[in-house]
Amino acid sequence: MPLQFHRAVEDMEIWSAARDGFSFVITYETPAGAGFHGRPGYVASWRLLYRGNGAIRIAGSAFATFAEAEKACDTMLEYLNGLSLK
Repeated sequence: MPLQFHRAVEDMEIWSAARDGFSFVITYETPAGAGFHGRPGYVASWRLLYRGNGAIRIAGSAFATFAEAEKACDTMLEYLNGLSLK
């Protein structure tokens, strides 16, 4: 079952989802203007949900579409569940 992302902050392009002890965030970055700055596109990251560790950027970010970032998060969740990091 794919992660179910929801808009985390009303005025910014930030979406989040959590499952199986992991938290995922997708943000939209642009080189200039309001919001996050970086290479244009959707940046996906993950972290352990119940630990104070920082987020880890998912390889391939920045993605051209939200759907690509979402698929990368789903793939990363499958991989992480196979590692037993919890």
